[in-house]
Amino acid sequence: MSVPYWVQDAIFYQIFPDRFYRAISNTDAVHLEPWGATPTHRGFQGGNIRGIIEKIDYLLDLGVNALYLNPIFSSSANHRYHTNDYFKIDRTLGTMEDYKALLDAAHSNGMRVIIDGVFNHSGRGFFAFTDLLDNGPASRYIDWYYVHGFPLEAFSGGKSTKYKAWWDIKDLPKLKVENPAVQEYLLKVSRYWIEQGTDGWRLDVPAEIDNDAFWAEFRRVVNDANPDAYTVGEIWDGNPRWVGDTHFNGLMHYTLRDAITDLLGYKITLAEFVVQMEGFLGMYPRENVYAMYLVLGSHDTRRLMTKLNHDINKVRLAFLLQFSNPGAPAIYYGDEIGMEGEKDPDNRRAFPWNESAWDLDLRAYVQRLIAVRKHHPALRRGDLQHVHLSEENHIYAFSRGLGEDKLLVVINGSKDPRKVDVPVSALNLEDGALLEDVVSHEQFQIRDQKLHLPFEPWGGMMLCVRPKE
Repeated sequence: MSVPYWVQDAIFYQIFPDRFYRAISNTDAVHLEPWGATPTHRGFQGGNIRGIIEKIDYLLDLGVNALYLNPIFSSSANHRYHTNDYFKIDRTLGTMEDYKALLDAAHSNGMRVIIDGVFNHSGRGFFAFTDLLDNGPASRYIDWYYVHGFPLEAFSGGKSTKYKAWWDIKDLPKLKVENPAVQEYLLKVSRYWIEQGTDGWRLDVPAEIDNDAFWAEFRRVVNDANPDAYTVGEIWDGNPRWVGDTHFNGLMHYTLRDAITDLLGYKITLAEFVVQMEGFLGMYPRENVYAMYLVLGSHDTRRLMTKLNHDINKVRLAFLLQFSNPGAPAIYYGDEIGMEGEKDPDNRRAFPWNESAWDLDLRAYVQRLIAVRKHHPALRRGDLQHVHLSEENHIYAFSRGLGEDKLLVVINGSKDPRKVDVPVSALNLEDGALLEDVVSHEQFQIRDQKLHLPFEPWGGMMLCVRPKE
C-alpha cells in the first residue's frame, strides 16, 4: 500500500456542517437557532449537505479541491461526535441522496471528500448502548462497552463511573474495540462509506484505540474498497507510530501548527522554530511527510485570527508557512475571511455569508497562495532545503525545488520592519538571476549571491525563480 497520488495536490477545506450554510430543505427539525446565533454546545443552526452543494462555487472560486467534513452520521449533538447510527446521514443534515449529490458535485469538479470516523466511542442513542440501558446485565451488547456496575446512571450529573467514557463524559461511552464483534461492525462502516464514493477517512482520537491489529485491518479494508482512499489520524503529538502501511497515510500536523503559532506568539526563537520545522521532515517516511494534513485551525482550536491576536501580518505569515511546507494545506472554514473564535464552542460560529463581514484582502491572499501552490509542482512534490538563518536579523530562508521549478521562501521572524541582504548561494543560481514575489509580483535580482529584501513586521515572501528569456 502507498499514499494516494492525489493527496500531494490537495488543498483541503474543513467544514463543520451545522454552521456552513443552511439551504432550504425538507428537514423536520423545527427548533433551530437563528443563523449566526452565539454558538452553544446544544443548539443547532441547521447547516446541511444541500447547503454545501449550493456553496460549492464559493469553494471552487477559492481554489480548494478537497473537503473534510466533520461527522455527518445520525447524532443528537450539533457536532455529531455522539454517533447514534453509523450507516445513516443525520436527518437534519439531509439524506443519503443529498450526500450522493454532494459527492457527484464534488467529483465532477475534481474535488475529493473525506469524512470523520468516530470509532472510539458512540452516543447514548447507539443501538448497542440503548440495549444496555434497557436490559442492564442481561443486555446482548454488554461486551461492547467497559461496564463497571449497574445501574449505569447514564443521564445523571457528574462524570461517568459505572462505565468507561471518553474523558468520563457520560454521553460518550467508549466502545470495546478489542471485542471482535465491535471490530467487525466498525470495519463494515469503514468499507461502506468508501464504497458509496467517499474518498477517505479522518480518524477521531485514534490513539484512544490502542490496537495496532485493528488499525492494520482498518487500513486493509479501506484500501481494498478503494486503493486511492486517504486516511489521516488526529494525532496531536506527531508520533511516527501512526503512519505507514498498517496505520494512516498522514496525520493532522498539529506539531507544525504549534511550531508556527509558538514562533508568532514569542514562545520560541526563530532558531528553535527552524529546528522544529526542518526536523519534522526526518520524523516520518518521505511519502508520509508529503501526505500530512497541514492544519492551522480546526474545530478543536482557537480560530487562527484570535490565536494570533488579530495581527493580520502574523496571520498572513502563518498561511505562507503552511502553503510552503510539504503536505496538504487545510483551511478551517472561515479562516480565509478572518473569522474569530475562542475555543469550543465559540470556534464553531456560523459562516457569515454577507461579504461585508469578510476580510477580503485576506481571502484574496489565501486564494493567491492556493493558485501558486497549484501552479508550482515544487511546492507539492519538491524537496525542502535550508538556505539561510540569521538569528541577529531574525531572517529565515528555505527553498522548494523540483527540477527547474524553484521557489525561495523568506520570513522576517520579528515585529520590526527591516531591509536585509539574504545570502542565496545554496540556490545554485548565477548573479543577475531574477526572482519574483508570487503575491506582489515585485522582482529582485541576485547580486554577489545575495538578495536585498524589504520586510514588514512578521513579513514573508515566496519568490519564484524566473526562467531565462
